[in-house]
Amino acid sequence: MRQAAAKTDKQDGRGLSQVTTILFAIACGLSVANIYFAHPLLDAMAADFGISAAAIGGVVTLTQIGYALGLIFIVPLGDFLERRKLIVGQGVLSAMALIVVATAPTENVLLVAMVAVGLLAVVVQVLVAFAATLASPAARGKAVGTVTSGVVVGLLLARFVSGTLADLGGWRAVYMISAAATLIMAASLFRVLPREGSSRSSVSYRELLRSVLMLFIDEPILRVRAVLGLLIFAAFSAFWTALVLPLSAPPHSMSHTEIGLFGLAGSAGVLAANGAGRAADRGLGQWTTGVSLALLLASWGLIVLLDSSIAVVVVGVVILDLAVQAVHVTNQSIILATRPDAHSRLVAGYMVFYSIGSAVGAIASTVVYARMGWFGVCALGAGASAAGFIFWAATRHVGRSRIEAALPARRQGRPSVHAR
Repeated sequence: MRQAAAKTDKQDGRGLSQVTTILFAIACGLSVANIYFAHPLLDAMAADFGISAAAIGGVVTLTQIGYALGLIFIVPLGDFLERRKLIVGQGVLSAMALIVVATAPTENVLLVAMVAVGLLAVVVQVLVAFAATLASPAARGKAVGTVTSGVVVGLLLARFVSGTLADLGGWRAVYMISAAATLIMAASLFRVLPREGSSRSSVSYRELLRSVLMLFIDEPILRVRAVLGLLIFAAFSAFWTALVLPLSAPPHSMSHTEIGLFGLAGSAGVLAANGAGRAADRGLGQWTTGVSLALLLASWGLIVLLDSSIAVVVVGVVILDLAVQAVHVTNQSIILATRPDAHSRLVAGYMVFYSIGSAVGAIASTVVYARMGWFGVCALGAGASAAGFIFWAATRHVGRSRIEAALPARRQGRPSVHAR
């Protein structure tokens, strides 16, 4: 039945159907949501366990630390083991970790379980690398953009859904329901994911991990894009982690549901993910990066006006999410085009920097907010955004010829120019 469906379904590449792409996107969305459910719940968690406002950002930071560890030790296995088993196994273990979070009796149990949630959520990156492998080279950016759209939707719905469920049944209900949904996702993937050989590499696990480091030494494009990823997600995490603190306090005094609605304002990020992937395939990766970084910096001029106009802040949120997702998809499209034999390791290396940026932004924003208020958070985010733009401007020609050579000609034999 699966083979028949594969034959009749329209293909995005040599082995990636539209149906499979959508399933990948849904799975990525749910997995990434498990990381970001906590953002609008930080005040409720702080009250439940007696954690201070300055320290509650540690919940997000520890989740990102777990995510970073998963990127280093789990994602590279996608170039070594059968991805189907790896993905399904992570899904089952993730559901177990979510149950522990939902039933955590103490702060320490909660924090350890959140590390595990982050560790296992890296299934997202295994899926992204799998999609890039299955797609044809000419449609790789499109495939990555589509799957990443699921990530964007997961980011948005995580805040809205968690806020709504928390108002209805408390913050613990969020994680119990997510555990059930994660188990259903794992079962669905088990049924539809294509089978591979049990091993696609003869190297040892230790050599596989070492090869991730070697990719950074050998590929200057990876180094540049990794630093950009760190900076944009430091800014992104600083905003979303700290946002719940002023919105839940007077004079705003918003409910978790109302705070979660801010996530929906970033729906433009879905369009950015798709558009950036297609632009990368057409050779406009550097142009897309520069414009997006400029927009990211400009967004903070609107976001800082939180106490003056919520409507203006919503516009800033749209711009911020659009810009971050556009740079993120472009980063992945560019690095995945350089080494088709190492997709999982490339994604792992890049996403380690993403996780570091997210963790630093999360803990720094709550500390800064406790001392300097919302203006301090915006100064922090704007500083990271400005650093990203300056770094891009200084390195935009690095590896240009390599990028051009890596991407295939698109139509009628025309050459592909990826960096302009």
